[in-house]
Amino acid sequence: MLKKILVALDRSEMGTEVFEQALTLAKAMPAQLLLLHVLSPEEEGSPYIPMLSNVDYYPGLSAQSLDLYQKQWDKFKDEGVRMLQSFSAQANTVNVTAEFSQLLGNPGNTICKLAAQWNADLIVMGHRGRSGITEFFLGSVSNYVLHHAKCSVFIVNHPPVKKDADAPAVTVTSQA
Repeated sequence: MLKKILVALDRSEMGTEVFEQALTLAKAMPAQLLLLHVLSPEEEGSPYIPMLSNVDYYPGLSAQSLDLYQKQWDKFKDEGVRMLQSFSAQANTVNVTAEFSQLLGNPGNTICKLAAQWNADLIVMGHRGRSGITEFFLGSVSNYVLHHAKCSVFIVNHPPVKKDADAPAVTVTSQA
């Protein structure tokens, strides 16, 4: 029986679907949730890191770039916390115990480490459907977690682009 479910989230529509699937599982078990958002420059919407190669030539410009980047990064972090707070409140409203964490790091590695530290029975996460060259260059967080997690992994696949899609495709994979 599942008692602890780690839910890896981002700010995409997929993140919302992942949360809904995890909440459904937690209500059925019953289990507690740990909602995780990993701050990463790879996430869609992450601020662009300014180039520091011209620091000697244009010191004022570099300072302005860093200030702007810091403001954007702070906004990015705050949006992540608000998302986690909202999902946590939704879970608590339906009597599912939920806590949340936002960490900086490599998403796949961070998810696996936190799952092990928290003794998660299951990781619920999304898969965007990257393949081929895109997956080769950008990697696949879900693939990494699937092969490195010490617990079962529930992957919610990106739904096919259809106007009539009632429910997303779901893949359940278990590792002993």
